[in-house]
Amino acid sequence: MLTWIRGWRAREGLAQIDLYTRGTLLVLLWMTVAVQVMLSVTGPVRHSDAPVPLIVASCLVAVAQGVCGNVLVPAALGEYLGVGAVPRRLVALAAGLLAADVVAVLALTSAVGMVRVPGVTLLVCVTLVPFSMAHCLVVRRRTTFLVQLALLIGVCGVVALLGQGALALGCAISIVFGPGWFTLAVRCSAWHLGMMWQLQQAKNVQAQLAVAEERLRFGRDLHDVMGRNLAVIALKSELAVQLARREQQRCAEHGSERGPGRGSGHGERSAAMEQMAEVQRIAQESQREVRAVVRGYREADLAVELDGARGVLEAAGIECAVSGPVDGLSGAVQSALGWVVREAATNVLRHGDARRCAIEVSRSGSDATLTVENDGADAAAGADGTSGSGLAGLRERLTALDGTLVAGPAGGGRFRLTAEVPLGAVPGRGAEALGAVRDRGTEAAA
Repeated sequence: MLTWIRGWRAREGLAQIDLYTRGTLLVLLWMTVAVQVMLSVTGPVRHSDAPVPLIVASCLVAVAQGVCGNVLVPAALGEYLGVGAVPRRLVALAAGLLAADVVAVLALTSAVGMVRVPGVTLLVCVTLVPFSMAHCLVVRRRTTFLVQLALLIGVCGVVALLGQGALALGCAISIVFGPGWFTLAVRCSAWHLGMMWQLQQAKNVQAQLAVAEERLRFGRDLHDVMGRNLAVIALKSELAVQLARREQQRCAEHGSERGPGRGSGHGERSAAMEQMAEVQRIAQESQREVRAVVRGYREADLAVELDGARGVLEAAGIECAVSGPVDGLSGAVQSALGWVVREAATNVLRHGDARRCAIEVSRSGSDATLTVENDGADAAAGADGTSGSGLAGLRERLTALDGTLVAGPAGGGRFRLTAEVPLGAVPGRGAEALGAVRDRGTEAAA
C-alpha cells in the first residue's frame, strides 16, 4: 500500500488524473460483475430446480465479460483520446459474450421463476454494463443511443414474451437508469480526461514557443549586428587577395622587384596591407559589438526575468512561487541575478521532474541573495551542482562581481541554488573582468 501511495505521489498531475480515471472505470466494471455473480448464487436460486451447470455458466460468462472488458475499456479509452485503436475482433468478442450472458441470465431466471429471483431487474441490468462501458467510447453518440435502445427493446421484449409484463417494465426502467447512467458517466470521464490531455499539450507548446521566441530574438539581433560587418570583411578580404595576386604575377613576369613594375608593386602591396588592416579593424569592432549584444542579452531587469521564469515554468506545468523585493538593486546586481534566474529556470525544465519551484530574493547586510529551490531533482546530476557549463558560466560572472554561487541537493529530492552578490557591485567591473577572462581563454586556445 505504501509503495502504491509513493508511486501515486511520484506522478504528475495529468498522470494522476489518467490513472484515477482508468482505475475508476475498471472498478465500476468489476463491481457489476460481482453483483451479477452474487445475484446468480443467492439462496432462492441455489435451492430451486435450476440446473447447477446453468448457474455455473451464468457466473462464468459474467467473469468472462469482466476479463474481456478489463482489456477492452482501456483500449477504447485510448482510441477515444486518439492514442490507440481497438481491434474490431475484440469488440465482436465482447458483443458475443454479452449475448451469451443475456441468454444465460434469462434462461436462469426462467428456470427459477422470475418472481422468485431477488433483484431480477438489477440482474438483467448489470449484464449490459461491461459491453456498454467500452462500446460508447468507440462509436458516435447517436450510435450509442441506438444500441442502448436496441438492447432495451430486445431484453424487455424477451421478458414480456416469457409472460412477465410487470417485470418487463421494471427491466426497462433499470436499463435506462443502469447502463444508460454508466454510459453517460464513462463518456463524461473520457471527455474530461481528453480536455486535460489537450491542456497539457497546450502548456508544452506554450513553453516551447517561449523558448523559440527568445532564440529568434537573439538570432535576429546577432544577425543585424554581424551581417553588415561580415559582408564588408568578405569584400575587403577579396580585394586584398586580388591585389596580392596581381603583385605576385608582376613579380613573376619581371623576376624581381627591380624594373618597371617595382613602384606599382609597392603600391599594390601597400594597398593590400591597408585593406587587411581595415579587415582587422572591422573584425575587432565586430567582436566588441557581439560582446555588447551578448551583454545586452544577459543584462536584463530582474523583475522581468522573474516574471518570465514564472511564466515559462507554469506553462510547463510546474508550480512556481516568487517572493522578495527587487527594487533598489543596482543594474549590475540585477543583471547578474537575472542571468541566474534564466539559467536556473532552464535547468528546472531540462533536468529532473520538478512539480514545484520556489524563487526568493532577499537582502542580508551588504549582500543580495537569490535562492531557487525545486523538487524532483535528478539524482544522476552532479552532487555538487558542477555538471554542465551553465553553472560554470554563472560562477564566472558572479566571481567577477565578488559574488558566490552554491548549488546542490537539499535533501528530500530537492535541489537548491543560492547566489550572493554584493549590493555595491560596480556595473562595469563584471563585464570587463568577464571579457578579460574570455580573451585570455581565446588566446590560450589559439
